[in-house]
Amino acid sequence: MTKTILITGATDGIGLLTAQTLAADGHNLLLHGRNREKLAAAAASVGGRPHTYAADLSRMADVQRLVQDIRADHSKIDVLINNAGVLKTNAPITADGFDLRFMVNTFAPYVLTGDLLAIIPTDGRIVNLSSAAQAPVDLDAMAGRKPLADMDAYAQSKLAITIWSQQMAKDLPEGPVVIAVNPGSLLASKMVKEGFGVSVNDLQIGADILREAAVGTNFAEACGQYFDNDSQAFALPHPAAADADHVAAVMLGLQQAVDQLD
Repeated sequence: MTKTILITGATDGIGLLTAQTLAADGHNLLLHGRNREKLAAAAASVGGRPHTYAADLSRMADVQRLVQDIRADHSKIDVLINNAGVLKTNAPITADGFDLRFMVNTFAPYVLTGDLLAIIPTDGRIVNLSSAAQAPVDLDAMAGRKPLADMDAYAQSKLAITIWSQQMAKDLPEGPVVIAVNPGSLLASKMVKEGFGVSVNDLQIGADILREAAVGTNFAEACGQYFDNDSQAFALPHPAAADADHVAAVMLGLQQAVDQLD
């Protein structure tokens, strides 16, 4: 069955390859990116007639406008893949005073997902990009009160999106399915090369598991679960995701940050 699928960060890397993979299966693609020229090139490489949306996810006003534009064009989205992510940046603090990694990797997908839930059916899916790199969240850092090194910020932001995926799944017992996925370590993407200086694994490994998470039968009943593609199995995320006090603190801090940015 043909699905309408929105992928953020779809102009290069795993986002673009996942879009190409899903388009080859006949699905309708909505592509997000920051740069309109790159979006046009991505759309051409995907083929067909994908809708494209330009927005800077480090700016909450852009996130809100993105929601408005998508909802103006579409009454239903079957799958949302929150793929856009940042590891290294020369400007780690946003104009609003938050760490860019938390903003793009955690806050923006949380708001985007929440505001699009009205047009995602209960049999739809929300696929959130997590990572093998996860670390307990420093609440002061998430609130913009403390700077972090690149990898610390990235790992904490990825645990944070994994935590809110689990919590959102609990709030949506009737669906849609909400899943956090580590697509694989050291995949051959620009972000991995910039962050680690090396990439050793075929990017298609990640695109294939995101396709499966988006439309495959193995994920149809996986709401609230975390899939680790390094072990090719559903697994437990960092132990902090099972610490009730830490989870509650992260969710409160997340909501406070979003309220401040609204």
